[in-house]
Amino acid sequence: MIRATIRYWAAAKEAAGTAEEPCTGPTLADALARVRATHADNDRLLRVLDRSSFIVDEEPVGTRPHDGVELAQGSVVEVLPPFAGG
Repeated sequence: MIRATIRYWAAAKEAAGTAEEPCTGPTLADALARVRATHADNDRLLRVLDRSSFIVDEEPVGTRPHDGVELAQGSVVEVLPPFAGG
């Protein structure tokens, strides 16, 4: 099983109530599905995740399908909610 770390920033951190937590899965889609299942009762975090951008091991995911973004042992997934301003 691939073990990674998910790091929450800004509104995601506030909604999750933590800066980071462990996650598992061979792809970003799998890891996010597990995070969503773990936090199924946290509607605020689920909404933030739906609007967020992701960086995996310092590389932006962009518009790539999440099931095509593979995680390696020890990967770091950054959750970046939309930021206001410009």
